Amino acid sequence: MSVTDSRGRPVRDGGLARWLTGVAPRTARGELAVALVSDGRMRILNRSYRRKDIATDVLSFGPAPRIPHSAPRVLGDIVIARGVAARQARYAGHSYQTELRVLSLHGLLHLLGYDHEDRSDNGRMARAEARLRKKGGLRAGLIGR
Repeated sequence: MSVTDSRGRPVRDGGLARWLTGVAPRTARGELAVALVSDGRMRILNRSYRRKDIATDVLSFGPAPRIPHSAPRVLGDIVIARGVAARQARYAGHSYQTELRVLSLHGLLHLLGYDHEDRSDNGRMARAEARLRKKGGLRAGLIGR
């Protein structure tokens, strides 16, 4: 797993990669990239892919549809808006590092096929988030906000 800025340059992640690898379920084995980007960049991505003209906190992008079996399994990419994450951390009363964990876990669950916005989810994503939050020592998650 790699954590980079919007240009793909490695950044200090405060243990985020190690933490997410440790809490991820076994079904989440494979290559994963996390990009920490500006709110402006996130707004552009959110507008392009979700048609929402606002900087959201986290987006997930799955792998290309056809990857050869001999290639390592690619889970996808998680993009987190730094400014949004910092504001949400202050509002939630926890550190920026904790907020990055909350958001990266949320993004990972989306890459694994969970979708709390889909009616057929029936709380599956919330239950998975709660289980993995507990495993990773997080008091609160994103879905319950």
